[in-house]
Amino acid sequence: MPQSYFITGTDTSVGKTLVSCALLYAFAARGRTTLGMKPIETGCVNGEWMDVKAVVAASSVIAPREWVNPYALIPPIAPHIAAKQAGIEIDIVIIRQACLKLQNIAEVVLVEGVGGFMTPLNDRQDGADMAHVLDLPVILVVGMRLGCLNHALVTAQAVQAIGLQLAGWVANQIDPQMISFDENVYTLTQRLNCPLLGVLPFEQNVNAKNLSVYLDIAQLD
Repeated sequence: MPQSYFITGTDTSVGKTLVSCALLYAFAARGRTTLGMKPIETGCVNGEWMDVKAVVAASSVIAPREWVNPYALIPPIAPHIAAKQAGIEIDIVIIRQACLKLQNIAEVVLVEGVGGFMTPLNDRQDGADMAHVLDLPVILVVGMRLGCLNHALVTAQAVQAIGLQLAGWVANQIDPQMISFDENVYTLTQRLNCPLLGVLPFEQNVNAKNLSVYLDIAQLD
């Protein structure tokens, strides 16, 4: 079976795509064939969906676009609203089928969620339902800023409440002025029941391949 993970975050814009890409590069450096999947992306910039573009570039295997990204929605708003405006409904079954196809052609598949863990996807389901249907271990990206302790612990609780394994977490320093940064990382290390896979430093010009060296993916073995 391929080694697959669901990448979620404490909120939107906390670095899920950056961490997903860094993890893809880290696995590739260990000789594994890799594929990133962004099932749902909202927000089109100059005709491109930037998160999808990034995970495709970081993957070592080429896959059909409709497998990597079943739902590409133009407005930068919540996915269930964007889908409704487009006259469609996001179907988790379609996402699962696409994920299974990717798992047949790569040794490592990383599935990046949309927004926070419980972002609504349609009138009935949310990101937690998607993760539950995919049934993958979860890696939590914590955007290190004021408020992250509560967001991280609540997200971890939600992951474990639906019976999924929290495989690890990554501290992403998105606020270079965060007070007591190290103390916050330590607090989460003590309270999250999973290994800290790495601490990514703040960078103005982020480069996922360069940041991959900060990740200890051996802890996922």
